[in-house]
Amino acid sequence: MANKHSISTDPHVFLGLVLALLIARPGFAQDNPGLPKVELPRQPFVINTHKISEVRVVPVVGGLSHPWSLAFLPDGDMLITERTGTLRMVRDGVLLPDPIDGLPDDIMAIRFFGLMEVALHPQFESNRLVYLTYTRALADDVGTVALVRGRLDGTTLRDLEDLLVVDPWNRRAPPDHPRADGEFTASARLTFAPDGKLYMTMGGAFGLERDDGTVTFFGKAPLAQDLNSHVGKLLRLNDDGSAPDDNPFAGLQGHKPEIYSYGHRNQQGLAVHPETGVVYATEHGPQNGDELNAIQPGGNYGWPIVSYGRHYDGQRVASRFWEEGMQEPAVLWVPSIATSGLAIYTGDRFPEWRGNLFVGSMQEGQIPGTGHVQRIELNENGEEVARESLLRDLRQRIRDVRQGPDGLLYLLTEDPNGALLRLEPVSAGP
Repeated sequence: MANKHSISTDPHVFLGLVLALLIARPGFAQDNPGLPKVELPRQPFVINTHKISEVRVVPVVGGLSHPWSLAFLPDGDMLITERTGTLRMVRDGVLLPDPIDGLPDDIMAIRFFGLMEVALHPQFESNRLVYLTYTRALADDVGTVALVRGRLDGTTLRDLEDLLVVDPWNRRAPPDHPRADGEFTASARLTFAPDGKLYMTMGGAFGLERDDGTVTFFGKAPLAQDLNSHVGKLLRLNDDGSAPDDNPFAGLQGHKPEIYSYGHRNQQGLAVHPETGVVYATEHGPQNGDELNAIQPGGNYGWPIVSYGRHYDGQRVASRFWEEGMQEPAVLWVPSIATSGLAIYTGDRFPEWRGNLFVGSMQEGQIPGTGHVQRIELNENGEEVARESLLRDLRQRIRDVRQGPDGLLYLLTEDPNGALLRLEPVSAGP
């Protein structure tokens, strides 16, 4: 029989005790308004889900500084970007102490912008090519987004070259500006399709001029409808960064040939369905109106002309939700969940989840401490039939979701002390 003073090792009980102690602390509500922070357990724990009664969550590594993206190497190692400007390697479940050498020296890592995506060339085993996107610092407080690639040699990235550098569209605001943290927050995800083409999201289409003449977020939202700008677009590239000849706007005067779809605000997740070939992207609305879009070549997804979203003070962004010639979202979030990474599960370890989409959430309804993962079931026509939230009790911002080569799911928590988590069947053993 356990000693009456012992503490339960059940992680659910442990989390409950932590929360109770925090809430009971005198002055807590005054000192720390909102939901109390929950520290991630260091040991594996079990959660219950709808389709699978028990799923084990395994903390793999911690100590990551705002991790953003994850890539799996053929030898079992993993590469993880830290938004603060470093590329880290995980080997045998251990975070190597030294970052990868040879990264760009012009990464603008301030608040929500910096180093973003890491992706491997489909023939990585033979060419060792690694792709990165990041916020590039230019002269006079100007920044932009760059796509580069280099050859991984051990723990060094060599022969780094520019593949695509977006035309600058904004200047960094003074530090005391109310939106000084947002003007270069242009998400740039990458994914290779089965045909070898590289898809790249390009966000940054923030801000509108309102009816009263005020401008929010620097008034750059109309660039999403400008086909001579990369901002607010999904791009389709050859592996060298050039535009394929069969892109929908290739060869048209005044159109960026890399554009595959447009009318996007800030896409944070990107995946190509390996069986259907459909390109899916998650997109940040403002307050309300986050979207999952099934991308059509040349499609206009409406931002900012049509939108389900509201400004952060509650006013509607647009007077209508849809109009002829514009694409409707496959999935809509109201309230918004601050969508992030996206994975389409196709493995054998969770057969009940095969074909489901997993979407990271950084917060829901503008409330900090509400990040989680959502599981989305679609029917054969790509229509939503079920939605489930996972890991809400952890209150973590989930930045990326990936399926590993082992058929398990991996998550990155967005935090100054971020972590890599693995979801596995309980039958896999402790």
